[in-house]
Amino acid sequence: MKIRSTTDEDLDVYVDTVHAAFGHFPETPVEGGGLWWSALEMERCLLALTADGRPVGTAGAYAFELTLPGEAVVPVSGVTSVGVLPSHRRQGVLSAMMRHQLGDVRARGEFLAVLLASEAPIYGRFGYGPATYTARLTVPRHRAALAAPRARGLSGAPASASASASASASASASADGVGSGSVEVLRRDTCGEILEEVYDRYRRAQPGALSRPHRWWDVRAGQPPISPAPRYIAVHRNADGVPDGYASYSIESGTLTVDETITTDDTVFTALARFALEHDLVSQVVFKHVPPEHPLRRQLADFRAGEVGGHTDWLWVRLLDVPGALTARGWFMDGELVLDVEDPFLGERGRYLLTVRDGQADCVPTDREPDLSLDVGDLGSVYLGGTAPSTLVRAGHIRAHRPGAAALADALFRAERAPHCLHWF
Repeated sequence: MKIRSTTDEDLDVYVDTVHAAFGHFPETPVEGGGLWWSALEMERCLLALTADGRPVGTAGAYAFELTLPGEAVVPVSGVTSVGVLPSHRRQGVLSAMMRHQLGDVRARGEFLAVLLASEAPIYGRFGYGPATYTARLTVPRHRAALAAPRARGLSGAPASASASASASASASASADGVGSGSVEVLRRDTCGEILEEVYDRYRRAQPGALSRPHRWWDVRAGQPPISPAPRYIAVHRNADGVPDGYASYSIESGTLTVDETITTDDTVFTALARFALEHDLVSQVVFKHVPPEHPLRRQLADFRAGEVGGHTDWLWVRLLDVPGALTARGWFMDGELVLDVEDPFLGERGRYLLTVRDGQADCVPTDREPDLSLDVGDLGSVYLGGTAPSTLVRAGHIRAHRPGAAALADALFRAERAPHCLHWF
């Protein structure tokens, strides 16, 4: 078997092979793009070939940027279109492609790879761990009233440091939680530049968010609102008329479905949610991608009206340079941990002293006794702050060598806000 990089001339063979691996047929090409593979970067794709040159496997990657805790933005490989023909599975093809691809990522100087897992059991053995999560929130229209915020009626001592930090995440919130902006309804095909600009500002402030390169918007690749599928866009503008959030939605059979709500401002999110929940002539509203523990459900006057479903993993993270990754992100308390990290797939192991001071980390090899022993995939899970290390200790995956080590790791690895990724690739 041979694994080689592809060129633009390999596009048709690549697309045919990955579709065959999943038992699908390629869609009919659409004028002006719109197919998921129209954004493929062929210089980052791989083909696995038999000795006589027949393609039997594919693995691709996109050049994205990932926002880390502390709003650090780093390059990352977004792994995609991984498949092996049914006739050649369980023969080492996938492992060979994954090993080749990780070598390519390192050669590019990138210390992270990410993916969306089609099946959860597959990618853990290659060192990936689930790092962000998302859920669906369904609200019946007749129970969709929002409660008035209670905090405005409270008085007392000055806010604590943690409360102040929480308030800063919604700096433009007004005292009554309503805000002073406005919502305008546009058709998707009339506001592409607004969507691209608002999303780019959002992803730079949201931990776990991926960039959407201009090419994606240009060729209309991916899922709504990027794709050519007809959508209405509720655009929120601030008091100065500047767009600062949007919600992409469609209505079918009495259900208003919100593809995504893009903003890092809680007040703007509430305004867009209110717009959807108060829409006439619908029986229910479905928010497809809501971050875990998002406050929207608690804003409903009837707490039980919001039905949470479809809770699932989304972005999986794979570290290829532990010190490089840990020093790249921001940190929100001081502390020190010794991490013993094993990478079974690549046959590597390292012990590192992580020291955090004033929001910055230093990570160096050490021979000190470890505080935590963990797999590189488990480190990927906790890296963005979306999975508590203590949860994996309790699950039997991370080993804590001393009392208090898991609690310290929880406090160290937390992010300023829950990591969330909306981008499909």
